[in-house]
Amino acid sequence: MEEPLISPDPLPEDNAAEANLRPRTLAEYVGQERIKENLGIFIQAARQRSEALDHCLLYGPPGLGKTTLAYIIAQEMGVGLRATSAPAIEKAGDLAALLTNLEDRDVLFIDEIHRLSPALEETLYPAMEEFRLDILIGQGPSARAVKLELPRFTLVGASTRIGLLSAPLRDRFGIVQHLGFYGQGDLEEIVRRSARILEVRVDPEGAEEVARRSRGTPRIANRLLRRLRDFAQIEGDGTVSGAQARQSLERLEVDRYGLGRLDREILTLISEKFSGGPVGINTIAAAVGEDRETLEETVEPYLLQIGFLDRTPRGRCITERATQHLGLPTRPAPRTAEPLF
Repeated sequence: MEEPLISPDPLPEDNAAEANLRPRTLAEYVGQERIKENLGIFIQAARQRSEALDHCLLYGPPGLGKTTLAYIIAQEMGVGLRATSAPAIEKAGDLAALLTNLEDRDVLFIDEIHRLSPALEETLYPAMEEFRLDILIGQGPSARAVKLELPRFTLVGASTRIGLLSAPLRDRFGIVQHLGFYGQGDLEEIVRRSARILEVRVDPEGAEEVARRSRGTPRIANRLLRRLRDFAQIEGDGTVSGAQARQSLERLEVDRYGLGRLDREILTLISEKFSGGPVGINTIAAAVGEDRETLEETVEPYLLQIGFLDRTPRGRCITERATQHLGLPTRPAPRTAEPLF
């Protein structure tokens, strides 16, 4: 199963911690400089015109701050925010209840928006374009259509798989921003900021070590910091030092590239059983006992980012860099035909 410690997906234990650590303004938000600059201009212009901000689509791997940016947009606009996720909206009435309870210029945040059903997307189109809602009341010959006027609102949608978002819905967003993995320097700054809020001492080497193993993801950095705080409190002097961070993270089976058991299992599988690849994602998922969606959303993006995995038309291949890091054979053995997809 996916390892909770280095999973970019939110865990129940993260809820309270993230609420405390989440930045409230664009000035407090670390990283994603291009997005911050663009949003700052768009928000300032909308406020000067006393208009609702254009609908925003934020996409990228999980754990990079899409939800945080939605809250910041509402805060910077000085309006209210209603948050939900697409799987929680089961019928048109649920969506209507959300929309009709918004005030002028409010923000409606829908996480995992690519999981909206086609019928709900159809209901959303006039709401986004004309700020009205078409509802069918009743059934059969007595059914009648009712048009409800809506306040001018901003829809902020978040998606980890923009390719699954239908083109008509995607085209209705005026602002589309992609969040990428964070660099080492930004993650170190995030670790230091979180340490101040959590009241834990972190020396420069400790912050560097946590950032290096955080898979480019702030959510993972904060989670690792909380675990290292425990080790430092019980086994050290309360300070997360470089040496203490390295020792503790090795005990947690998070190596210097941020790889966990599942990452190593996948790379070893491709190298040893499939002679380095190519091999299809469905075959990999079956072999490691994970579902394809988890591998494509939470595991593959980082392995591709650090150059440990190649994705080809015929399947996935391990790279030489990965074999050197894991000490795997670099010369592929004769291979037999395997399913590609």
